[in-house]
Amino acid sequence: MKMKKIFTLLFASVLLLAGCASDYEVLQSYDSVILTADSSNKLAGETITFTVKDNNGTDHTGEARFYADGEEINGNTLSSAELKSFDVVAKYGGLSSEALTVTFGDGSELNFRKRVLIEDYTGTWCGYCTRVAHAIDLVKAQSTDVVTVAIHRPSSNASSTNYDPYNYDSSVLEQTLSAVGYPKGYLNRRTRWSNPEPNNVAQVIGLTQGENPKLGLALIPKVENGNITLDVKASFSKDFTNLKLVVYVLEDGLIYEQHNYTEYYGGVDVIEDYEHNHVLRSCLTDIMGDSISNDQTAIYKTYTRSFNVPVPANVINSAKLEFVAFIVGENGRAINVRSAQTGDIQDFEILE
Repeated sequence: MKMKKIFTLLFASVLLLAGCASDYEVLQSYDSVILTADSSNKLAGETITFTVKDNNGTDHTGEARFYADGEEINGNTLSSAELKSFDVVAKYGGLSSEALTVTFGDGSELNFRKRVLIEDYTGTWCGYCTRVAHAIDLVKAQSTDVVTVAIHRPSSNASSTNYDPYNYDSSVLEQTLSAVGYPKGYLNRRTRWSNPEPNNVAQVIGLTQGENPKLGLALIPKVENGNITLDVKASFSKDFTNLKLVVYVLEDGLIYEQHNYTEYYGGVDVIEDYEHNHVLRSCLTDIMGDSISNDQTAIYKTYTRSFNVPVPANVINSAKLEFVAFIVGENGRAINVRSAQTGDIQDFEILE
């Protein structure tokens, strides 16, 4: 009889647990809280809004407490009429976030690394084009703030004496330049690199110096399964208008003969198995640039353009792709430029 009572109690307990199961919820544990802001830089007098989530992604903004430079603030917003930076911390559930620095400024405090663009109009058939190639080598020996693009010209006709297997039709762009013929190098798209270029390396280096641009770029490219995904971001620390974005796809390591009428590279004509790098294969925008809306280029704004395209059919080795993005002003001159390799995850190059 006692055993029967025990089984009855066990059965009742099982029924009770089964009945409660639908009402029982296992709460996820968390061990950190993460503080974010709608912007880390805003104009003095504007408002920065904060959000707090735990490491599971649950939002706790409404229950969290916020401290700026150690002083508790009212709610999850902060404003300052002064030009000033604050270290902000959020606290929730006995945990504190990592400090987040936010700045109220006027743009003068935010500058970006300055790089110069070299567009080298060249050709495998062009015996004097090695002069510019040698000059680029000299520049790169002195500075890493240089981005080069080799625009091969002028014929895709295999029977032409000026045939180039990497020819890219840049005639629309070239028509805006004052120089005809090849070779020719242009700096930041509009300044002619003076001939002989190897004697004028200082002209290029000089463009990496001086006032820093108020515009920075960051690229995140990925090549997978025959497809390119690329995010191009631009950040501004002053108001800009009438800007355009240009995005190039380049290929490195292309092996083909190169004519050489100069003393450089051993003075040999023809140079067999010459390695052609930074070769323009495709332009993901109009070669003159795609317009960016003025409301996206104001101070402290971040502009993002995303691309998702197949690897260009003329690319020989997709593992050797390179990406270049630059922004030109209404005068057509490049303001700043950045290059990236597949797999790079870039941040803005903000100068301290």
